[in-house]
Amino acid sequence: MRVTLIHNPGAGKQAMTAAALKRLLGEHGHGARYQSTKEDGWKKALAKEADLVVVAGGDGTVGRVARRMAGRGVPVALLPSGTANNIARTLGQLERPFEELVRGWASARRVHLDVGVASGPWGERYFVEGLGIGLFAALLARSEVAQPKKRTNPVEDALRRLQRQAASCEAIEVAARLDDKDISGRYLMLEALNLRYVGPNLHLAPESAPGDGHFDVVLVTEAERLRLVHYFEQWQENRERLSMLPSRKGRRLELEWTGVELHIDDKLRPKKSAKPEEMAGRVEARIGGETVEFLVPEPKPARR
Repeated sequence: MRVTLIHNPGAGKQAMTAAALKRLLGEHGHGARYQSTKEDGWKKALAKEADLVVVAGGDGTVGRVARRMAGRGVPVALLPSGTANNIARTLGQLERPFEELVRGWASARRVHLDVGVASGPWGERYFVEGLGIGLFAALLARSEVAQPKKRTNPVEDALRRLQRQAASCEAIEVAARLDDKDISGRYLMLEALNLRYVGPNLHLAPESAPGDGHFDVVLVTEAERLRLVHYFEQWQENRERLSMLPSRKGRRLELEWTGVELHIDDKLRPKKSAKPEEMAGRVEARIGGETVEFLVPEPKPARR
């Protein structure tokens, strides 16, 4: 079997070395073509023929690979080693030994994950986690301009900042339609989510299912501010606690974008280098039929 291994050696605190990863795959009969994301050429490596693409990294690396593998028909296997790991968490592959995951690929279930399409004045782009405006997008914007500092836990740090901002952030007037139904209003946060989680493990779409052909649009108005703040205050007690925020399922979201911070996965629009015509306009997020197939090994049965 031809295996391409895409590795982010800087992901997470306990990321395996390239040599250790290649040795692990070799022990299970997988000779891999290795490519680090820190070096030029990883995009070209994905263009080469392969029977399996293995990704060792976090959501950023998995998302970049998934966007390029959409519709290719080549399965992707994860060795999650990032910080948030929203994609691996959604697929039930977190906190499992890498050896168990690699051993399970031969009999793994094949799970299709929808890949959304976001189009706007900047052009068109695939997304895996979600697209949105408001609280989370503003956090990403502030993180880009903040002075870098060492954080013991970036996920917890981001959630604490979201808690502070949720108590005082202003609602944004949004003109929007979901599957041709008007959902315009003033929102603290509007997120079209393709996963159960987004950003720093925000568990906002508990009913989301991989490959269901829809995304979940979470709509947080001023009426839900106290509920949102309470969610951020209590998240440590139960990471999977349901935020119980209003949401709707849909296939196509249309926004009249006024230039406020908008995120597509972990990328912000408008870019700092954006031309005037790329800083506002009509934005559309849709599920267009493209999917990525992931290998999801069954968990090892618990000992009695």
